Amino acid sequence: MAFQEDPRLMESKAIPMKEVVDRLGIMGLRATGQELIGPCPCCGGRDRFGVNIQSNAFLCRKCEITGGDQIALVMSVLNVDFKAALQWLCGDAPAQIDPEEMKRRKEKAAAAERKQQREQARYRKWAMDAALGIWKQGRWGGLGVVPAYLRARGILPDALVEGIPDALRFIVDHPYVKKIDGKNETVHRGPCMIAGVLCPRGELTAVHQTWVDTKPPHGKAKIIWKGEDMPAKLVRGSKKAGAIRLFTPENADTLVMGEGIETTLSALVANPLPDAAYWAGVDLGNMSGRMQKVKGKRHSGLPDMTDTDAFVPPPWVKKLIFIMDGDSAPEMTHAKLLSGLRRAMAVRAGLETEIVQAGPGVDLNDVLIGESA
Repeated sequence: MAFQEDPRLMESKAIPMKEVVDRLGIMGLRATGQELIGPCPCCGGRDRFGVNIQSNAFLCRKCEITGGDQIALVMSVLNVDFKAALQWLCGDAPAQIDPEEMKRRKEKAAAAERKQQREQARYRKWAMDAALGIWKQGRWGGLGVVPAYLRARGILPDALVEGIPDALRFIVDHPYVKKIDGKNETVHRGPCMIAGVLCPRGELTAVHQTWVDTKPPHGKAKIIWKGEDMPAKLVRGSKKAGAIRLFTPENADTLVMGEGIETTLSALVANPLPDAAYWAGVDLGNMSGRMQKVKGKRHSGLPDMTDTDAFVPPPWVKKLIFIMDGDSAPEMTHAKLLSGLRRAMAVRAGLETEIVQAGPGVDLNDVLIGESA
């Protein structure tokens, strides 16, 4: 006798995963692109559980429940076998979760969400307070290592409009602290250029730190921890939606923004737009915000507008120009910048935008210091 597949199998897999999640009473999940992420319905692990509503795959990184379809999710959450899960999904009178159990799950998820929000708020305040403390320790950037570092990067202070920006300070002996294997380690100490990151309200919420080599020509410090090269730059605080405001003339209506301080200052040295403001976006992710995941496209270039923490230019900006670094992953970099510009246009009606690039494989600072023709 030939094997006949249970017709309910196909029926169950045709049910949208979001509907199954709702029927199971899994609470507290937040949409992130095509994924729902939040407390695990089995172990309660905060932000450990995720389900992809497009591929139907799910995973908890704490209790390790995992699967790839609607039936497997029902089996895991209700702790039932395959037959019972199929009956629950497609039966004529599928079993329902006990109302008291549903209430318990909702209360548990709500409590986990409140706890997470409190912890995030505490950490955010601690990080911003730490950043403000570092900033207050800093001395005026016209002295010390800042001019020396900028010269090493081909940026002559005299070539900058109004000289060294007020957004830059320095600390003579600053600890390089990084969490490694769950423990804060002081990896390095030395002179450091400090840049203030201001949120949209104009308040300092983070500092960008660049450790400088004590030996001429005073470029970036070489930092090694247990044989591993460490980046010479770190951010402390909350950089989200913020920027390093290097130069903002009165009546500016154009904003030129690069990822890093050096790229943006290189553009300011060239000064092609005298009435423009020049801000550094800290990093590519902050400039772009979260991108939508589109099937069949590796990098969609479309902004996920549910991300409310990405950079958006102030209302006075009529034209936004992003500088594209050409020294890494050009396709991904261009897509992210495009996503950021599209986000800005969606928020600021009538905004003009542009992406400029120094050339393949280089950035503006490379050109400035003569590493490219």
